[in-house]
Amino acid sequence: MTRFPLADNGANDNERNTRPDSFQRAKKEEMKKLSHYDSSGRASMVDVFRKKATRREAVASAQVLMSKTVLDALPQNPKGDPLEVARIAGIQAAKRTSELIPMCHPLPLSHIDVDIRVCENGVAITSRVTTTAETGVEMEALVAASVAALTVYDMCKALDKGIEIREVVLESKSGGKSGEYRRAKRKRQL
Repeated sequence: MTRFPLADNGANDNERNTRPDSFQRAKKEEMKKLSHYDSSGRASMVDVFRKKATRREAVASAQVLMSKTVLDALPQNPKGDPLEVARIAGIQAAKRTSELIPMCHPLPLSHIDVDIRVCENGVAITSRVTTTAETGVEMEALVAASVAALTVYDMCKALDKGIEIREVVLESKSGGKSGEYRRAKRKRQL
């Protein structure tokens, strides 16, 4: 099984307090490059006061891999249509992103679309979120896709706990100072 390294490389509290000052300075320099940290290295909400409100859009996707047995049972789910429930959950989640992600700004979302389609070995989820605001909607699109995928899992877990949520990614974004972003084409698993 692959293990992900801990952010602090496994240091305990005593080791963190005895690290050389050069290490602490290097960490502060690294944090300065990230927009959600202030000059002293503390997490901080970005001030968007001087940014111009522009039309912004973001598209995210997620994959939910499941067995043929679960796929075949989707239309007969006693809880209701799992894909429709997941679609609505994704829309609701996008609207609540700033309550879930601490440094996200609450935004006036002008449109949220969550599309879920059945594939050969699971379901593919795509979310699209638009706004006219001072900051982008990438997090709203990612939260919508993630929560829709989690809802599919919740609605189907009685049949198989081995359902997998994979590839929650930002596909594209437009608008704002950083301009366009398009994820490089890749071979899809579904």
